Amino acid sequence: MFVRTDVTSEVDWQNLITKTIEIYGKLDILINNAGISGSAVGSDLSLEGWNRLMSVNATGVFLGTTLAAQEMAKVGRGSIVNISSIMGFVGGAEGHPGYSASKGAVRLLTKSAAVRWGPQGVRVNSVHPGYLPAMLNGANAGGRAAKIPMTPLRRLGEPIEVAYGVLFLASDEASFVTGTELVIDGGYIAQ
Repeated sequence: MFVRTDVTSEVDWQNLITKTIEIYGKLDILINNAGISGSAVGSDLSLEGWNRLMSVNATGVFLGTTLAAQEMAKVGRGSIVNISSIMGFVGGAEGHPGYSASKGAVRLLTKSAAVRWGPQGVRVNSVHPGYLPAMLNGANAGGRAAKIPMTPLRRLGEPIEVAYGVLFLASDEASFVTGTELVIDGGYIAQ
């Protein structure tokens, strides 16, 4: 099922959740994966870029997490996985600083949501990918190659490696895991 959704719109989120429940009868899992990169907003120091990054990357995750958790709490179970980044742990000199700020917001929002919704049976975790191949239309592909020698596993990650981590956190195999951060970065921020 495809439902066009602007993650910065509460009305769009409500519509998406309503349609999901209409078609599937319930909402078990939410993966908050929509986001934009710091290179997607133009000038590295613009207020407009800051606002756009925070709106999509942080507010969008807040809306999805909050509205989905409310529905999941009605049935006493559910799993939310918020996609952040290793830049939610560390800063970087490249790109817009709003990217790290927005991903750090996701990291701490996840913990707050885990504490708030855990008593109702809703688990909330975050995943923090490291350097992967550039996204479609990505403007920073060249800089990624420079990160390989600084990554202990000496390669970029693959999207499927992140997907398996998300799958684990979304599944019943992670039934006692909430409020945690799963870093999938080849050891980049361990040093």
